[in-house]
Amino acid sequence: MVKAKTFFKRHLLVHIWALAVLALFGLYWYGISSPAAANAVSGVTQIVKDGYANFWYLFPFSVVEWFYVGFIVAAAVWIAVLFHRLRTRPEKGHTAYGGLLGLACLCLTAYGLYCLLWGVNYYADGFQEKSGVYAQPVTVEALDRVTTDFAARLSDLADQVERDEDGVFAVPQDDIFAASPGIYENISQEFPFLARRDRVPKRMLFSRLFSAMNFTGFYSPYTGESNLNIDSPDCLLPANIAHELAHQRGIASEQECNFLAVAASLSCDDPVYQYSGCLMGYIYLGNALYGVDRERWTEIRQSLPDTVIADLRYHSDYWAQFEGLTAKVSKSIYDTTLRSYGQTAGIQSYGTVVDLLVAYY
Repeated sequence: MVKAKTFFKRHLLVHIWALAVLALFGLYWYGISSPAAANAVSGVTQIVKDGYANFWYLFPFSVVEWFYVGFIVAAAVWIAVLFHRLRTRPEKGHTAYGGLLGLACLCLTAYGLYCLLWGVNYYADGFQEKSGVYAQPVTVEALDRVTTDFAARLSDLADQVERDEDGVFAVPQDDIFAASPGIYENISQEFPFLARRDRVPKRMLFSRLFSAMNFTGFYSPYTGESNLNIDSPDCLLPANIAHELAHQRGIASEQECNFLAVAASLSCDDPVYQYSGCLMGYIYLGNALYGVDRERWTEIRQSLPDTVIADLRYHSDYWAQFEGLTAKVSKSIYDTTLRSYGQTAGIQSYGTVVDLLVAYY
């Protein structure tokens, strides 16, 4: 008993840290214990995230990217120091115990904070529960009608955006980001729970790396920032911004955020966002229609103007270059992450956006 107390005191700080980690996961487990608990915890954490986001948005760059860099460096330094101590200190057992437990606490703290600040949101009420707009089984006829409608909208909007000499979308990124804070104003009148004050999202320094992992952006619960990949094709950048701003509103579901990216963009007053949102919607709808009626898909695609075809080809060519091991591993990890938070369809849950689009439009 005396030895146990002496051992505990010798590693007092790391033991206190371990207890704090357990408490952190205790809060998370409470949060996912019932829908009511999830709504309560996510409501509190949303206020907290919005609070410290006010500070992190004072910086013009993506702060969380450097948090990740700092975490990797800290873990590497921790391991290097541990190995050095194991070589130079006589009590290797105590050194290994304290060092490894501390490293475990470091990693579990980061993971636990993510679970509490964001993972709980997967168990709370999402857009469908709050709005009453639910994904429903889609008939081929309904899918055909909505896809045709989106193609017609694209044709009308295609000439309202700047293009380069090849007819490809060429709206300056500065203009796209500057317009972002007002995108949800109109749709918030229909769905008041979406109303909030938006800030201009952050541009990611390591955008090319995120393209290799098939990410167009991400919301950081650690800093409350929305971060956008600015290397990927600009034609979908406005819609991707609207997607991340949906996450900023506490909506965790990827399919619901994809739907909101389309709906918010189409309802706003900016033709650039309207075009981008319509293009994103058409891609989802067209892919679904292609799988059930290729002949109708071909007819609708052939009705699109050359400018829209140019954007679709540029978009496809860009992502084709990243169809390698990194992208596959990233997709697999993200699929596992979605499943771990109760998203049982995994990465395939993105297809549900089609059901929402057809139900709404």
